[in-house]
Amino acid sequence: MLRHDGRKAIAVIGAGISGLGAIKCCLDEDLEPTCFERNDDIGGLWKFQKNTSEKMPSIYKSVTINTSKEMMCFSDFPVPDHFPNYMHNSKLMDYFRMYATHFGLLNYIRFKTEVQSVRKHPDFSINGQWDVVVETEEKQETLVFDGVLVCSGHHTDPYLPLQSFPGIEKFEGCYFHSREYKSPEDFSGKRITVIGIGNSGVDIAVELSRVAKQVFLCTRRGSWILHHVWDNGYPTDSSFFTRFNSFLQKILTTTQINNQLEKIMNSRFNHAHCGLQPQHRALSQHPTISDDLPNHIISGKVQVKPSVKEFTETDAIFEDSTVEENIDVVIFATGYSFSFSFLDGLIKVTNNEVSLYKLMFPPDLEKPTLAVIGLIQPLGIILPIAELQSRWATRVFKGLIKLPSAENMMADIAQRKRAMEKRYVKTPRHTIQVDHIEYMDEIAMLAGVKPNLLFLFLSDPKLAMEVFFGPCTPYQYHLHGPGK
Repeated sequence: MLRHDGRKAIAVIGAGISGLGAIKCCLDEDLEPTCFERNDDIGGLWKFQKNTSEKMPSIYKSVTINTSKEMMCFSDFPVPDHFPNYMHNSKLMDYFRMYATHFGLLNYIRFKTEVQSVRKHPDFSINGQWDVVVETEEKQETLVFDGVLVCSGHHTDPYLPLQSFPGIEKFEGCYFHSREYKSPEDFSGKRITVIGIGNSGVDIAVELSRVAKQVFLCTRRGSWILHHVWDNGYPTDSSFFTRFNSFLQKILTTTQINNQLEKIMNSRFNHAHCGLQPQHRALSQHPTISDDLPNHIISGKVQVKPSVKEFTETDAIFEDSTVEENIDVVIFATGYSFSFSFLDGLIKVTNNEVSLYKLMFPPDLEKPTLAVIGLIQPLGIILPIAELQSRWATRVFKGLIKLPSAENMMADIAQRKRAMEKRYVKTPRHTIQVDHIEYMDEIAMLAGVKPNLLFLFLSDPKLAMEVFFGPCTPYQYHLHGPGK
């Protein structure tokens, strides 16, 4: 519905990092956002809570973000200079509060309000409006909106594949998903098996190894391990994610790039000697980031094991036929799947795969007035990508940018899927994988905000050199076009 002042009303679902950016982008385009957040605070996944409902994703108390501050900030609101490069979750929340307060975003958020359903308004084919049913303190109401930005993230449903672990039902110890892990105090002296070698699994294994009797870290296929610090003490992401490196990836073969990356990672520690050497190449899987894991492996505090073949009442039998007895705790760091139950079947999710144009727009809607923000697993940083998505989506909602035909959007979706299948190990994690700069530039081009390097070289050569050879920071996307 149009507000009394003629502005379009936009529903924003979720006040996490994607939702906050979406509210701000709506305001920038003179749209009227209303954000619905089921918790009593902003931050989404990054708000540490000791007790969370089964529906909510959750982090552990010690979590520090794996991306550096200059690379993960909002494009128009730098992280304060005195904040560390890699922020603890509490510092990250401080930054989000500063951002929300500075731009007055809290005025547009309805806390403790859950979206129950989003359905097409009866005359959707004419005006593209949506009926949004929300519930606050067990009271429901239906509101009409001109557009919807879905910012609920992809950590919605804990993935707990118990069917893949015979005998777990008779295991007499304790087992749970990593979302339930908060801190190490209750695990002193325990023998613990952690299943999964993503960032959470490795972080939890390392932290528990300081108090546990023994930690076993299980992995089906190994993983390449990156450190937070690159050459000369610079953050890894700011050193790696440059337009120059992106250009090299286009002109070199995939084999050449993999060889170089693997050489660098093995120079820090030999993956084969530590039992982590994967059969796949470096660019075929999302890397794991850990500074501490190698030290804890060589000290014996963490033992790397293959996948668990079977559990008995007290033991774990591994795929290599080794047996570890008297296991007290099993932690499944097996990630999340995602769903959109409130969308009334508008977006179908099959094996963690969705058919969305640029991972955002359903291609079969008569009117492009619904977009999903932040449904991405980047080789890079999610926040600035989600912000760019919102900048593009709000301009589409406003009618300033038109989407391609449904046929062309479906062709683009199919092409992206083929590219992902060719490159990545087939796991649920890689269905929404994107390359940081490549995808950012793709969305920026569509939004009209991609930096014009040729123009920059002619008008400001020094800045152009920084843009090309320096870190690809979010600020670059305010050098050209709307929001310059």
